[in-house]
Amino acid sequence: MPYDRDEDLPESVRDNLPKAAQTIYRKAFNSAWEEYSDAADRRGDASREEAAHRVAWSAVKGSYEKIDGEWRKKD
Repeated sequence: MPYDRDEDLPESVRDNLPKAAQTIYRKAFNSAWEEYSDAADRRGDASREEAAHRVAWSAVKGSYEKIDGEWRKKD
């Protein structure tokens, strides 16, 4: 279930991340969705969707950090 637009992201992502971070999340999710289509490529028993969400959050955390409950771009 790749996301075509940032507006299609889960509400929990849209309501918490700045717009630029949402784009990072969407692109990372979509890439991971394709990469981990085969269960043998995933760790443990994670579903394809779980794996893609983990990758997406990791990508966001590479450029953003949560400070006092708010996601901010790293310096």
